[in-house]
Amino acid sequence: MRALSANLFAVLLMCALASVFYVWSALENRLERHKRGFSVPDGGSFHQGPSEDLSAKTFRALLAVPAAQRQNSAGRSKAQNRTNPSAFVGSRDYHVNGDDERSAQREGPVKLGYPVDDGIFWSNWLEDLLPVRFTEGYAEAWRSKARTSPVVKLEPGCGRISNQLATFADGTKACVRYGINADQVQGETLTYYLASLLGITNLPPLVLSQLNGDSAQWVAVRTRVNNLQWSDRAVVSLTEWISNLTGVVTPAPLRQESGGLLPALGCFENKTTAELLELMQWSDLIVFDYLTANFDRLVSNLFSLQWDPHVMERDTNNLLKTPHGDLVFIDNEAGLVHGFRVLNMWEKYHHSVLSSVCVFRRRTMQRVAELHRRRDSRQRLLELYRDSEPLSQELGFLSDAHAAVLQDRIDQLYKHIMQCKEKYNQL
Repeated sequence: MRALSANLFAVLLMCALASVFYVWSALENRLERHKRGFSVPDGGSFHQGPSEDLSAKTFRALLAVPAAQRQNSAGRSKAQNRTNPSAFVGSRDYHVNGDDERSAQREGPVKLGYPVDDGIFWSNWLEDLLPVRFTEGYAEAWRSKARTSPVVKLEPGCGRISNQLATFADGTKACVRYGINADQVQGETLTYYLASLLGITNLPPLVLSQLNGDSAQWVAVRTRVNNLQWSDRAVVSLTEWISNLTGVVTPAPLRQESGGLLPALGCFENKTTAELLELMQWSDLIVFDYLTANFDRLVSNLFSLQWDPHVMERDTNNLLKTPHGDLVFIDNEAGLVHGFRVLNMWEKYHHSVLSSVCVFRRRTMQRVAELHRRRDSRQRLLELYRDSEPLSQELGFLSDAHAAVLQDRIDQLYKHIMQCKEKYNQL
């Protein structure tokens, strides 16, 4: 009888915690959406507005952050910082040349042939219609400028109150992320450089900066920094602010009631070219979030289906879209470091999402295959990070254990691709 009572109590406790999670998640999402100014017909811009700092209060955050870190987070003000994507005001020239021509070709039904080659790869003609979003040259120029531009204003506008929208002396803007624990800035920064290794260009440029009230970059906002109680010499991230973005709903083939993005299921019938291009970017996103174990995008939606059957019908967390239909992967703080710490909690959902996709971008898969073959993901990521970011030593890198997790996920992804190829190669 005692055992029965104990089991009943455990079930009731889990239900209560689940209810708290659902209520807080809905409240957090509503607050974030309420503060956002999505683009309007007269050309107004999108930005992530301020929200109440729920990061340390929500059940979602408490669920994800290990208890030891929660207890020590107050004393870790030098912990890392992270940023949501942002961009220079009025800056939309981040594509390669040919946007107008490509945009015209995107409209209307498919006219150039079947969208999949060799069973599992998006066709070359479709790849040619999707320009590089943030070219290497553009990102390098932005990072160089952002490292030295004086910040003249800090204000709410990048999600949580611990983050700030920074205005540079020339009027351009960036999001500043001051992390609530030691994983966040490091996770987002390393996620950005992993995307570069994979050739995924959907992430806005990112740089690190060290808070110093006497430095030329921060002296004009010294009072504001003090009022925010940001620690001196803490490392923060600056991410380009991008205007005129809108939310993105999970496409039908990737919802639970569908069979997935699989070559044999007729996913591509009656799709416009624009819809196919978006699905192609989603395939990159799912691969990328699997590698980084980022649970705060599609995976969290899948988890929330237990209580919210309509979650897939609303905008996906941390994913936005330009007027041209290019997806922008924002707010990647849950990737790599933090995602790996809580991997056991989310792995079955990561696996479920990855299993729903068997169509890939050829160039992304070529890089995955190379990292699998050479087994040097740690070395290559570290070299790119250190060569590109002057503050890499201050922020640190993956632990040996987490580097091993990354390589293992690359190997598992490669195995999944080979299974897809074996199954669908004859189509």
